[in-house]
Amino acid sequence: MTGTIETTEAGEQRLISGVRPVGLRDRLKVRASEPLRPKRHPDCQQRPCDIGLFDSVGRAQIDLIDLVQAEGRAKPEP
Repeated sequence: MTGTIETTEAGEQRLISGVRPVGLRDRLKVRASEPLRPKRHPDCQQRPCDIGLFDSVGRAQIDLIDLVQAEGRAKPEP
């Protein structure tokens, strides 16, 4: 069995023909494809973003001007 020999922290390892070693680029690709995790508490759940563009509750609120117009249409003037 002939092949390339690679020196690692564990010692010399023989590589199988047709298999290339896992390099830094491959490891970085795997890390980049993982979802982001907080550094301080890696097991905590992330809260949803409820401000600005992503505020789904704010879109359901009635605007003050719309409320005044709706009250004006609902009540007939004496």
